[in-house]
Amino acid sequence: MMHALICTDKPGHLDTRKANREAHVAYLKADPHVVQAGPFLDTNGEMCGSLILFDTGDRAHVEAFAAGDPYAKAGLFADTRIEAWNRVIGG
Repeated sequence: MMHALICTDKPGHLDTRKANREAHVAYLKADPHVVQAGPFLDTNGEMCGSLILFDTGDRAHVEAFAAGDPYAKAGLFADTRIEAWNRVIGG
């Protein structure tokens, strides 16, 4: 089983995202369960949220990751949610 971490940025917080991006990407790369990650884009092509896929059935791991994310610590997100996900296509 996999999990998806879906985060929505607070409006007007693009500068917060950019200021913490390097630390966030390093945090992603340090987690061996992260298999896909990237930002959502708004209609102007600007980053406005995040999607992170974890190859783990351990929801607690994803919860801990979300709490420790530099973006979360900087107060970037208006909303976060974790969904169990069953991959049907892709490898």
